[in-house]
Amino acid sequence: MDVKKITLLVAALVIAAISALMAKSMFTAGGAPVPQAIAAPVPAGPKILVATRPLPVGTIITPDAFRFQPWPKDLVQKFYFLEGQAELTTLAGTVVRHAITAGEPLTQGALVKPGDRGFMAAALGPGMRAVTVPVSIQSGVAGFIFPGDRVDLVLTQEVAGGGDGAPLRAAETILSNLRVLATDQRTDSTTKDGQTDVKPFATVTLEVTPRIAEKIAVAQTIGQLTLSLRSIADNGAELEQAIASGEVNVPQGADPKAERAMMVAIASRPRDNSSSVTTGGEVSRYQRTSVPSKPATAPMAMASGGSTVSGSGLVSGPVVRIARGNMITETSVGGR
Repeated sequence: MDVKKITLLVAALVIAAISALMAKSMFTAGGAPVPQAIAAPVPAGPKILVATRPLPVGTIITPDAFRFQPWPKDLVQKFYFLEGQAELTTLAGTVVRHAITAGEPLTQGALVKPGDRGFMAAALGPGMRAVTVPVSIQSGVAGFIFPGDRVDLVLTQEVAGGGDGAPLRAAETILSNLRVLATDQRTDSTTKDGQTDVKPFATVTLEVTPRIAEKIAVAQTIGQLTLSLRSIADNGAELEQAIASGEVNVPQGADPKAERAMMVAIASRPRDNSSSVTTGGEVSRYQRTSVPSKPATAPMAMASGGSTVSGSGLVSGPVVRIARGNMITETSVGGR
């Protein structure tokens, strides 16, 4: 091959390489633009109240249960709570009549205010009942029990026996973890300015099961009932003890949300199987620890001729009782 052909071949290769590079740069420059995320526009319109968490039926509304959120103007209904028009102070203490999901708008028909018809029935959980217990300043923790708190119920009574001594005095925790619905006729513990109002009361309304309602009705006829305020941390500790002892069975592989809801339901239910008793003898050495016993009955003595004579009559009474077959006669001591 001569030099002229080799030169032409090299020149052709160089031209092809240059053309390929130019074509690649043209395609790269004319490529599709890289997409970029664009923030969605905030819907224009007024702000309405929405639930910040799921609110089941019977939930007592607190300030952290709702917030204002922008809402499309075309979707705003007349029964929504609008910012600037709704009085938030009047919503605290209301009760959810219909279940509300998180993010759902609060409506005026879904809430029941204290004093409205059906308020107490809406505050009760499914299958629960409301009972009222009379209390005094001492038995009502001096007014420091508010709606929404949980209490234990203590029964104090005197058990009389047949002896001549003092009766047995005993106090017994008959029920525990009862939710307070109202004190007197108040279902809210705050004033108009949001301050906590500590006020003595004469009655307390509790949320209980039908079986517990029967027990409280009987307990009021036996002795005096006293309320014992529970700590907020008690429910968690008792729930852990119930799980460890096998009283509560937690299913394996359950949905975490369903499991959490089950735990909350178990921790909030009233209990009537954790009774504890304290007698007077455990408080003072001069009190009893058991019920006074009855005096022993004097034995019957046999009289002459097969007759039975009461020993008590011969010793302490002027009359003896004599039984002859089915006939019983009484004779004065010393007579025929």
